[in-house]
Amino acid sequence: MSYLVGKVVLDIVAGAPNNGQGEDNVARVKQLRVGRDVHPYVSAQAFRRWLRDSLPSSEPASPVIRSGSGQKQQAYTKGRPDLYLDDDLFGYMVAVKNDKAKTCQRDTVLATGTFVSVAPRAPERDFGTMSRGFSAGENPVLHGHEFYSAELAGDVLLDLPRVGVFEIDGSGLKVALPEPAAKEARERGAEPVTFRGGEALRLPVEERRRRAALLLRTLAAVRGGAKQSMHYGDRTPALILLAPLKGGINPFTRVLGVRNGRARFDSAVLRAEMQAWADELDGPVMLGWAPGFLGDQRDQACAELADLIAADDLIVDHPRILLGRLAEQIERGERDTWFEDPKA
Repeated sequence: MSYLVGKVVLDIVAGAPNNGQGEDNVARVKQLRVGRDVHPYVSAQAFRRWLRDSLPSSEPASPVIRSGSGQKQQAYTKGRPDLYLDDDLFGYMVAVKNDKAKTCQRDTVLATGTFVSVAPRAPERDFGTMSRGFSAGENPVLHGHEFYSAELAGDVLLDLPRVGVFEIDGSGLKVALPEPAAKEARERGAEPVTFRGGEALRLPVEERRRRAALLLRTLAAVRGGAKQSMHYGDRTPALILLAPLKGGINPFTRVLGVRNGRARFDSAVLRAEMQAWADELDGPVMLGWAPGFLGDQRDQACAELADLIAADDLIVDHPRILLGRLAEQIERGERDTWFEDPKA
């Protein structure tokens, strides 16, 4: 059993990929304060939306159902992880009053943190006017928005043993697949298993491999974000660190720090964490690093970690090549042990 844990870093250049609540006629980017410092961020919800929207068009998405009105309105997906990859990997909560046949919940298989700027970066405010088509003498309409350049880092965890495995034990919202959905899943080939102390249904391993591989390829080509008309930019990971760990903790959250006001990859931290958690690692640590990101730090890190790279304990490559190679290994069944859970 293994969790794929690590960190994803986005390189935002003059962008406004995720906006918060506006003030007057000014659109503000999401930002948080740490003491006096300002750190813009992209919410986990936004990044997960980008991932969903970046899935291939051939992959059916779970239909969204909206009900109620006002404070009692709800919006949820169909809650069928056996049919839809996004329900399987991103989770859902369907709460239908007095209807146990529809009420269900699935905790996410892909956990994503908030993508916060590594170094403090106060957003800039840009003002604009709209006067096209106005008559002479009319005042223009004023508007404004914020944007920034920053390296945004967020933690990720992919619970591989839960890909394609759905809890049917328990009560209320703890059930991922209530009857009669569970009955339909069995008829479609899902097999009953004991998983982490409860009853569950499991899809064939070929479908579980396919879903995990598709997610990795989608992560390599993720796109999206707000204000693309004025602040279009690359949203694929500029840097991604993934490590197969048996226990599901994430010791690599501090591999990026700040030096002289700029984001800094800390090879010493990576080396120390790999040594400290060597007995929990279930394969080499994978470091995808786009050339040019963080200047010459990529070459410096490769030099400082040359012994780990030579020993195949650390693999360094372009993020897309690294994720694509891992997806191929999963599809070929070379990582099937990562999908098993000894607690089953």
